[in-house]
Amino acid sequence: MSQIRLFPRKKSFQEIIPLPASKSESNRALIINALAGGDLSNLSNLAEARDTQTMIRLLSENGEVADVLDAGTTMRFLTAYYAIKGQPKKMTGTPRMCERPIGILVDALRTLGADISYLNQEGYPPMQLNGFTYAGNRQLSIRGDVSSQFISAILMLAPSLPDGLELTIRGSLGSKPYIEMTLAQMRHFGIQAEVDWNRAMINIPPQKYQVHPFAVESDWSGASYWYSMVALSPFEDSSLELLGLKENSLQGDSAIQHIMAEMGVKSTYTGRGFLLTKINAKSSLTWDFTDCPDLAQTICVVAAAKNIHLTLLGIESLKVKETDRVFALQQELRKIGAQLVEVESCLRYELTSSKRAESKSVPEFETYDDHRMAMAFAPLGLLQEIVIHEPGVVAKSYPSFWSHVDKILDSKQ
Repeated sequence: MSQIRLFPRKKSFQEIIPLPASKSESNRALIINALAGGDLSNLSNLAEARDTQTMIRLLSENGEVADVLDAGTTMRFLTAYYAIKGQPKKMTGTPRMCERPIGILVDALRTLGADISYLNQEGYPPMQLNGFTYAGNRQLSIRGDVSSQFISAILMLAPSLPDGLELTIRGSLGSKPYIEMTLAQMRHFGIQAEVDWNRAMINIPPQKYQVHPFAVESDWSGASYWYSMVALSPFEDSSLELLGLKENSLQGDSAIQHIMAEMGVKSTYTGRGFLLTKINAKSSLTWDFTDCPDLAQTICVVAAAKNIHLTLLGIESLKVKETDRVFALQQELRKIGAQLVEVESCLRYELTSSKRAESKSVPEFETYDDHRMAMAFAPLGLLQEIVIHEPGVVAKSYPSFWSHVDKILDSKQ
């Protein structure tokens, strides 16, 4: 499917959306369960996302090469997992995956005793893992401002080290809720950790994981696109119920509830998920996305469409995601009359838009091999006919997205 064309319907919607499971929870559970010696029967509601399915496949294989495709979490978690297991393995992925830095994680693993060599460019995949000889280093320091996945990868292997690990996080910590998610899931599998956020230190004694059943929550990142649908619906009685979300979630992207409360969507917990209804939106919003960077694209599109002046902080990590998401947003938002401008280098961005007039041409949005670009721009189909190119990229995290969209919009492939 090279493109999908979306058309608005001339009526409100009241639908139920069975959200996919969380990729973030699934991928952590898979690694922890494997370290505990458990099998897949212990885990329920694993994500249908390609990233998670790739991890399931690679954990079940014993080949010399682990090709993670475009799955960043899978690359980072499996590199740490194979390292601590001492498994010789070539780690590789798509060309874009091999442009995403991994040096901070590799340096940390080398300090602990992993033998890892780069096969092309220093600091980037592909790499060759050649075994593990414990170096006796119980103390480790790692930067916190690049990717929380590096820290999570190290934390999950820490209990398996002969002396455990005392991890110090240097500098500012991005995506802290994902670190807390990792620690909570480790605790579910029997691991105790001493956490001192004031000193940016996490101490994990040597312990053994215990096999326990674990049920994965629905995905709050996936929920964000449905918040957009309600926010952009022209009809005041439009509503959606999103199933499988917990009232008190471990996922950092559950912040979408609070962001969208400013942008015209009320969230009400129903016992089986959240009911989304329309309320009045504010005319401006400032938000720090440090702990929820994956929401930035969604929020930018809604702000542009609703003529909300948006100030974004903490989005520097977007430049090293599946694509340079800042650049991609700047290019595509122009098509609906919005400007995303960097006003303080890598720290603060401003989004402004003129009041949208009915366009005579059909805007066509590129996706840049990025699943979140496709899903973030899709809700614009509530306002006018649009085209999304390469819509199949959603398979990375939400393969059923377009079939769910059909409940709200008319589409043609």
